[in-house]
Amino acid sequence: MLVVGDSLSAEYGLKRGSGWVALMEQRMAQEKIKALVVNASISGDTTSGGRSRLPGLLKQHRPNVVVIELGGNDALRGLPLDMTRDNLQAMAVAAQASGAKVLLVGMQVPPNYGQDYANKFAGTFATVAQATQSALVPFLLKGVADVPNAANLFQADRIHPAEVAHPTMLNNVWPSLKKLLK
Repeated sequence: MLVVGDSLSAEYGLKRGSGWVALMEQRMAQEKIKALVVNASISGDTTSGGRSRLPGLLKQHRPNVVVIELGGNDALRGLPLDMTRDNLQAMAVAAQASGAKVLLVGMQVPPNYGQDYANKFAGTFATVAQATQSALVPFLLKGVADVPNAANLFQADRIHPAEVAHPTMLNNVWPSLKKLLK
């Protein structure tokens, strides 16, 4: 299994082994699901960066499942939604062409981006998942960023989830991922 993501998957600001990807490996071991997990996530990565890195990663690791957790940095940089969508779609298609199943992990943007942009951004992940028949987790930070005590679940920068939030993030991903691992 290959995870291609940004800081949310790369354990930014956390001690190694405490992020949702490491927790996923632990859960897989507990449930006796045998799979090598390669976390190729890079803090600050965009869909363009992921798209350019993916062919080499697919060739090197030959994963049977590819988790794509990118797009948040595209929004933070104000990149065009069409570009984000095209990059995500190209990544899903490339992963599928290599024989892998794909799980897209969606993100949402804060309300200060405006409701129209926020809706279109969130919809980008569903659009790509539908077009490529990929599995979808609509919002990685459900139960983290959208709860009354959200500030307690983030690091001081208010962008990156604290260690305490990563089990919730894993729980958001796990049901869809487990289906792909069967």
